[in-house]
Amino acid sequence: MTSVGVRRSRRLGGGIRRVVPLAAVATAGALLLSACGSGSDSGGTSKSLTFWISTVPGQDAGWKKLVAQYKKEAGVSVKLVNIPYDGYTTKLHNAAQANSLPDVAAVPALDPIWSSKLIDLSSIANNKSYNINANFLAKDSSGKVLSIPSDVTASGLFINKSLFEKAKVPFPTSPDKTWTWTDFIKAANKVREKTGAKYSLTFDQSPSRLRAMVYEMGGKYVHADSSGKFSVDSATKKAVNTFVGWNDNKTMPKSVWTSGADPSAMFQSGDVVAYWSGVWQVAAFADSIKKFDWASVPTPAQPVQASDVNAGGMMVGFNNNGDAATAAQKFLSWVYEPDHYRTLCEASGFLPVENGLNPKYPFTSEAAQAAFKLYNEEIPLYAPISGYFNGAQTQWVLKGKSITEDPTKTELGKAINGQQSADKALENIVAGYNQQVGGGS
Repeated sequence: MTSVGVRRSRRLGGGIRRVVPLAAVATAGALLLSACGSGSDSGGTSKSLTFWISTVPGQDAGWKKLVAQYKKEAGVSVKLVNIPYDGYTTKLHNAAQANSLPDVAAVPALDPIWSSKLIDLSSIANNKSYNINANFLAKDSSGKVLSIPSDVTASGLFINKSLFEKAKVPFPTSPDKTWTWTDFIKAANKVREKTGAKYSLTFDQSPSRLRAMVYEMGGKYVHADSSGKFSVDSATKKAVNTFVGWNDNKTMPKSVWTSGADPSAMFQSGDVVAYWSGVWQVAAFADSIKKFDWASVPTPAQPVQASDVNAGGMMVGFNNNGDAATAAQKFLSWVYEPDHYRTLCEASGFLPVENGLNPKYPFTSEAAQAAFKLYNEEIPLYAPISGYFNGAQTQWVLKGKSITEDPTKTELGKAINGQQSADKALENIVAGYNQQVGGGS
């Protein structure tokens, strides 16, 4: 087993279910515990900080390693406090009301009740020696950096390598020479026809996965203008119509998007040529796929090299009493020093937010090693739109809004079923976004 596991969780932005690495969830929460001394002041001291995380036993290796190293180097004790993921946001909310916030935390989402208490992390984010990817920072309207990802997740394309080789169909291995979606579908269909596979592609029933494909085809998906009003552009309409057309029970099964069939299980059965999912599948596939050889391949660019990138966790520091706030800032700055951050990524199986880091992961699977090498090469190449939705969610939260239910899955399911056109589905999705998170502050 690798140090990376998988877990289903609900992320901010509308009940969008997505699987994230347990190691990434290691950056998600902690126990409502105060490290403070006397009185109502929250926080620790210059020599003692509290750091909230949430993970299962054995999945917090990276953080434990860094905390021990920081104690040795800086003489500062950082107390890791770990609780189950469920209920973490409520505990943070209650801690803010009780003036007992931690000094540092890795959170799944921001909350308006405590976002004004955050330390500005601009000095860390803008440190050129750290090379942090600016596309994935959470900022407020003034430009203050509220959080930096502990790690990032993105969409990934997996293929049944055995079927491609059996059909003698080539595929790219480097993001510098990737294929278009048109090229990929043509290749996958050819493999299906030559090998007798059931489907060319399965595609997660996920708004995030659809956004990534649309971005790569030059669209913006459901995008807000400066007034907060959502719309879709012509490239998005073309991409979504193309996607709906793929659901013909040959190229793609209709059952995934219309009735919730499991696309991962279909791919792992060996009867599907390719699978569009998330990079967090790597660890699971390294352990679970035994009947065929699989590979991660470069995401298509038509013409845009992009994905839908999310933060595995959001690192924040709280502006508690003066000594603790200064110490928290120093600790976070230390964490993102490349050598320290590389240690974290390697031990916890993170995809880094820092470009050019080149972690060496403990995977025994050659396919998994190759996959992480590919993703570390790809992410720095992604267009800025890749971080749009992740950043938009921060702005919605700061305005007290969120998507309680993303209409994408339901509306596109109807289009795939022939109950409405793809354009009509997009109209309904836009209306849902405008109703839930549209408009100004």
